[in-house]
Amino acid sequence: MTMQTLQHYYQCFLVQLKSYDGIPALLLRLYLAPVFIMAGFSKTQLLSEEVTGFSALMADPNIIAWFGNSDWGLGLPFPALLANLVIIVEFFGGWLLLIGAFTRLISIPLMFTMIIAATSVHAENGWFAITPTNSEISAANVATWLGVDSAQTSLDNSNETAERLERMREILAEHGNTEWLYEKGNIVVLNNGIEFSTTYFIMLLALFFIGAGRYTSVDHYIAKRFLIVERRFS
Repeated sequence: MTMQTLQHYYQCFLVQLKSYDGIPALLLRLYLAPVFIMAGFSKTQLLSEEVTGFSALMADPNIIAWFGNSDWGLGLPFPALLANLVIIVEFFGGWLLLIGAFTRLISIPLMFTMIIAATSVHAENGWFAITPTNSEISAANVATWLGVDSAQTSLDNSNETAERLERMREILAEHGNTEWLYEKGNIVVLNNGIEFSTTYFIMLLALFFIGAGRYTSVDHYIAKRFLIVERRFS
């Protein structure tokens, strides 16, 4: 088989593959949509039995206080306004992602919320969402190989966390019903770093560039209906 023949088959493969390029975008949307829907939902008063009607969709007073308080919260100006804007972006934006409508547009404010979350809430905790407890296989090792000095702090933290977790297990083994306690999963230490917010930002950035997906989104059929030239708009 000649190189020219291989090139021909490869080009045919790429042509056929293009018909399915909406699948990755669909999977990204299906992954992100419930994350943002529930993030927005959790900030509302919908779970309160005392608040009903449209007011239930407004930001919970505790969330507003957290947005505005500089001592134990974010210390942001206009906390009520910003909290309600975040609810609109996350809750309704999540539903738009789910159906693939105005995907590029809604990705912009959603990315902005991830930047704010990463820089104002999670940055001081480092990278990891959950603290790794085996420093030998921690991803921080890659950073040390690249000469990042601060990565050693993460590795030391992993070793210290491993000691604390082992102590927790010993206490639970002595005083608790471990069969019941561990039935739904093992115990971990939450680091609350920027890992998740950064990951969501990257996924949203991908959707911003590739669109909601061919054949799998409302955007695709809007573009088709109005005869918009195919430019990866869908």
